[in-house]
Amino acid sequence: MTQHKVPQAGFAIIGGSSTFSLDFPAALKAPHVQIIAENLIFPTPYGDSPPLKLFALGDKQILTVKMHGWRRGVSRADASRQLFWVFREAGVKKILAEGGVGAINHLLEPRDLITPTDYLDFSMRKDVGLGGEYLLTMRQPVCPHLRQALLNAARGRAPGRIFKRGIYAVTDGRHFESPAEINMLRQLGADMVGQSMCPEVYLAREIGACYARIDMVTNYAEGVVRNWEHRELADIFYQEAFSIAGILLAATGTVTTSQDCGCPQLRHSTLLREEP
Repeated sequence: MTQHKVPQAGFAIIGGSSTFSLDFPAALKAPHVQIIAENLIFPTPYGDSPPLKLFALGDKQILTVKMHGWRRGVSRADASRQLFWVFREAGVKKILAEGGVGAINHLLEPRDLITPTDYLDFSMRKDVGLGGEYLLTMRQPVCPHLRQALLNAARGRAPGRIFKRGIYAVTDGRHFESPAEINMLRQLGADMVGQSMCPEVYLAREIGACYARIDMVTNYAEGVVRNWEHRELADIFYQEAFSIAGILLAATGTVTTSQDCGCPQLRHSTLLREEP
C-alpha cells in the first residue's frame, strides 16, 4: 500500500536473517504491542521503499522492516537509501538492527551473540548517502547506550554466550568469502564477517540517529575451525528467531529518544562548500 505521508516514529528496528522467518513483532504476542499499519511503501528519491510496518510499544511509535530492506530487483545500496530516507522523514532517533555473522575469531561458536563495537568496511557501497552535506566522524560508530540496552535485554534470552564487543568486517556477498579473504580479515583484527553493518552505520550517522546492533554467529567463516553446513545454518535461523526478536523488543522498551550519548555531535557540517 503506497503512502505519501511518512508517519512520525522515534524508533526503528531493522530485521535481518535471524528474524526473517517471523511475523515481527506480532508473533511474540507481547503485551503493550499494537500493530498500527502494515505493508507501508513510501515513494523516495531513490525509488519506492521496502514494505515497512508501524507498531506501538506502549507510547512508543516504531517502524520495522524485514531483512534490511533488501529485495530482488533493487540494489542493496538503493534499498538502504530508501529505508533511511524514510527513517529521516519519520524523525527516527534510535535504530536497532540484527543479523547473522560468520565467526572469524576461532573462540566464537554458533549461537553466540555479539554487539559489535567497530567495523572494517570491505564493501563497495562506501559512497552510499542521502545527499546531506555532512562530515561524518566514525570514532564512535555504535551508540554505547543502545548497545548496553541490547546487552541487558540479551541476558536470560540469549541462546548462547554473549560478547559485549567485537569488530565486524563488512563484505558485499551474496557469496560467502574465500578462505584467503577470511585469513586476511583475521589478520586485520576482525572477529566476525557479515554484509549489513555498512552502509547502515553511515546512514544512521547522516540522519543524526543512534545505531546499535546484535548479531548471532550462524556459522564458522571459511577456513575457521570446521566447514559450515547448510542444515545447521538453517536450523539456527529458524530455531532462534524468537530469542533475537524478544531481545530487540525488550531493548526498545527500555530506551528513550534522548541522545545524551554524544552520537549526534559526531555529525558535522562539511568543510567542502562551493564558493558563493
